[in-house]
Amino acid sequence: MNWDQVEGKWKEMTGNVKAKWGELTDDEIAEVNGDREALEGKIQAKYGKTKDEAKQEVDDFLNSN
Repeated sequence: MNWDQVEGKWKEMTGNVKAKWGELTDDEIAEVNGDREALEGKIQAKYGKTKDEAKQEVDDFLNSN
C-alpha cells in the first residue's frame, strides 16, 4: 500500500493507526487527516522519536497494511 491509498481511505485506516500508535488520541488522528508528515510529527512528539525513526515506522506501517 502506498500513502496515496492511505490518504484516500483515511477514515477507514484510523483504526489501524490507533492500533499501531495507541498513545495518539482520536483528536490527534483526526487532525492528521491523511497527511503523512503530520502523522510523523505526531509520532515524534508523542513517542520521542527522531524524524527518521518516525518515517521508518510509517513505512513499516504501510508495508504491513
